[in-house]
Amino acid sequence: MRPIAPLGRRRVAVTAVDDVGAYRVLRVADRSGPLPAAGQFYMLATVQRWGGGGDERPYLPRAFSFLSAGDGELRFMFEDVGPGTHRLGELVAGDELWITGPLGAGFRPPGDHRRALLAGGGIGIPPLAAWASELGSRPLALLGFRDGEHAAGAALIEDQARVRVATDDGSLGHHGLVTELLAAELARDGRCVVYSCGPPRMLEAVRALCAEHDVPAQLALEAGMACGFGACYGCVVALRDGGYARLCVDGPVLDAERLQPLAEDAH
Repeated sequence: MRPIAPLGRRRVAVTAVDDVGAYRVLRVADRSGPLPAAGQFYMLATVQRWGGGGDERPYLPRAFSFLSAGDGELRFMFEDVGPGTHRLGELVAGDELWITGPLGAGFRPPGDHRRALLAGGGIGIPPLAAWASELGSRPLALLGFRDGEHAAGAALIEDQARVRVATDDGSLGHHGLVTELLAAELARDGRCVVYSCGPPRMLEAVRALCAEHDVPAQLALEAGMACGFGACYGCVVALRDGGYARLCVDGPVLDAERLQPLAEDAH
């Protein structure tokens, strides 16, 4: 059963901001919220200066999967790629955030005597890192990055002995795509459940590989979210059997077999 977020948003303090290669890890104190489940997410907005332009028109809150949780602290990983994440990158210890969460449905344990196999890329690392910690069974993690600077994010997986890295430019680990590592691993031993988060094209390749090998997969999908409660229908994805799923309430983790192939999905 998923943890249920308290009604309304909570005002929390930033405790630290750490640099991890091309990424930043934001630490916040949250002693009043429930402990989240891996794959769930939070809506974040700064208390001060959360807006743009001369009139500081407010931004929508940003949705982030959590990286880790415990001892009254939440951690989130992000990259400065736009105005919202740039504002988050300006935060220092003592600044304040509005947070809402945990929200959504997270990962489910593998059944049928299957092992867990993690496959992710770039900013999709947080839910996989949280899941690896929650499982506690030393799952193999296959992680893909643009280059060596971004590959520093692989260090956020606790068990480094069970991490294999691929980089697009060959500066670290396998020179190529993480899905190439996944294809080799599925050919070696397909008795697994694949857990994946990353860019849409990577997730579509994971879905197709798992379908080819008849391997179940749970995909943590990303979409622009305005509310986080299923009211605005801004984060829908098309389902294979017709209709749509709202990622903020039906996901963000969905079974790969339920999805219309992402390459055909206009959303």
